[in-house]
Amino acid sequence: MTYPIDDAKKRRRIAVYYPWLYLTSGAERTILEIARRSRHRITIFTNEYQPGATFPELQQMDVRLLSRVPVERSLRSVASAAARLLSQELDLSEFDGLLVVCEGLGDLVALRQRRIPVFCLCLTPLRIAFDPVYRKRYLASRSTLHRLAVRAGTVLYRAVDRIAWRRYRRVFAISEEVKTRILAGRLAPAEKLRTLHPGVELSAYAPSPPAERTFFVPGRIMWTKNLELAIQAFQIFRMTAPEPSTWKLVIAGIVDRKSGPYLDRLRSLAGGDPSVEFHVHPSDTQMRDLYAACFATLFTAFNEDWGLVLIEAMASGKPAVAVNRGGPKEIVRHEHDGLLSEPEPGSFAVAMGRLASEPGLYERLSSNAPSSAARFGWGPFIDDLDGELERELGSAGGTATREAA
Repeated sequence: MTYPIDDAKKRRRIAVYYPWLYLTSGAERTILEIARRSRHRITIFTNEYQPGATFPELQQMDVRLLSRVPVERSLRSVASAAARLLSQELDLSEFDGLLVVCEGLGDLVALRQRRIPVFCLCLTPLRIAFDPVYRKRYLASRSTLHRLAVRAGTVLYRAVDRIAWRRYRRVFAISEEVKTRILAGRLAPAEKLRTLHPGVELSAYAPSPPAERTFFVPGRIMWTKNLELAIQAFQIFRMTAPEPSTWKLVIAGIVDRKSGPYLDRLRSLAGGDPSVEFHVHPSDTQMRDLYAACFATLFTAFNEDWGLVLIEAMASGKPAVAVNRGGPKEIVRHEHDGLLSEPEPGSFAVAMGRLASEPGLYERLSSNAPSSAARFGWGPFIDDLDGELERELGSAGGTATREAA
């Protein structure tokens, strides 16, 4: 994106902080798009950067590595990471503002930032503390001692986090679902909040007719994505599907170290069925090919924050069956460009059966999907974020940015 020379005087030096850059998830994608599209000068600060594991384009950005924090999610590792972030003070003397990309512990860096305005792009508040659906699911299979420790820890964290949130001059939630969590958690008042929907690179996708009878499940392979639902629904669907042996289920996405056992459980659930395929760590090109070839997509996460893969599916002209909860309800318009379903295998199987047996419905949803995806490009998101930062920094009396030498 090119901006007029007159806008140069509005450019600011913005520090973007996110604790971990080691995956190819929506968080890293959003940070990358901000860094390369914003008209401001962006520097990324992080405590963990693995160039070979995340988007390679980040190597072209100004990334500054801080002292390392654990990426594991055990209670001990999370406590260690929180302690490190609480004691960490960023040297931001050359910057006009700090944008914290928040999905939990990152808020803690705001506590020690008092020299420049601090903003928050909230992917979600820490889910174990502020998402009751997530917390119930997480604790269901834990020991009594573990549950007690988590509950005590979340009480303490909520108290500290609310103090950190007072440092935010403005908060940008990526969805109404996330905004609801912020308000319910008493983290920020409504007047501080604005919803800004991240998008996708629309030009990278093109509508295409299905090349095979495949239900495609894109995205990270981890327990919060509830992928058991896709496998169980597919097994039920095939009991009544036309020509059942011709249908496939393809699950594709990244798997980090802590999610390896979960992938093993999914493979066990599939029982060696050759019609259920797993594609681990696919490239962007491979993902686009899978979108192009599939019949439809499934989105099973039990309470997702947003849902970039849904937008990618729509941009590819493919309808989705998505859980009728969380961010997907803001993307999918039921029976217009996709189907919303209760998170039960039987309900999902019925929706899948409708797509397979009602050609008129399938054609209507497929035809409407690309224009629905067009609501969520990166351009409007970046323009709105840039504009908000300009206004807030101007009213805060921020200094003009020095141009690069």
